[in-house]
Amino acid sequence: MSYGSTTMGSGSQSRRPFEFGRTHVVRPKGKHQATIVWLHGLSDKGSSWSQLLETLPLPNIKWICPTAPTRPVAIFGGYPCTAWFDVGDLSEDGPDDLEGLDASAAHVANLLSTEPADIKLGIGGFSMGAAIALYSATCRILGQYGNGNPYSVNLSAIVGLSGWLPCSRTLKSRMEGSREATRRAASLPILLCHGSGDDVVAYKHGERSAQMLNSVGFRDLTFRCYNGVGHYTVPEEMDEVRNWLTARLELEGLQA
Repeated sequence: MSYGSTTMGSGSQSRRPFEFGRTHVVRPKGKHQATIVWLHGLSDKGSSWSQLLETLPLPNIKWICPTAPTRPVAIFGGYPCTAWFDVGDLSEDGPDDLEGLDASAAHVANLLSTEPADIKLGIGGFSMGAAIALYSATCRILGQYGNGNPYSVNLSAIVGLSGWLPCSRTLKSRMEGSREATRRAASLPILLCHGSGDDVVAYKHGERSAQMLNSVGFRDLTFRCYNGVGHYTVPEEMDEVRNWLTARLELEGLQA
């Protein structure tokens, strides 16, 4: 199933139009227990991941795979492609496009906001999609987007493959003095996976992101290194994702 979406979301006060592409949905084959929005990488589309996720033996999960807006991207010299936000450097060292980050995080939150109250909610992604997943995690624990608008989606799981943490330089100062943010961080499970041979988003950036998240209070964080793996996924990594989600979300399988 797929449907188009152009909603920008309540979390952003952007002056630029963000036209999101087609969203693909993979329905659960068993009892619906969780919904996860999964975000593609730079210059990709939602259907690329919906086809892969449909093959995973996770019958209790509904997958929502949106497509990012097409926009000029600095790292490509301004050439337009699908991107969740503008980026000049695929790492936590580059400048942060707060407007784009907030707009995409709000779009994801809107996709999750209509799910039934008893369904567990999560966000996952690859590369730039993983960056949005991690940014959404920080919005959740702080209770607000970067622009100050409230973030109200209750997340139960975050998965990031070959990605990095945006706004990492300001996260610690934003969390200081907030017991509620620290409490939320400690209870939000995160799985991060990264290939040691990644030549697009270097392994060190994934490792640093994990260390930063841990240092500000994300205690339930798992970081997995895949030796020699580049900027792509391998079956062992997707097995880890499947097992981790099954355990963290307490999924029942097809027997439910």
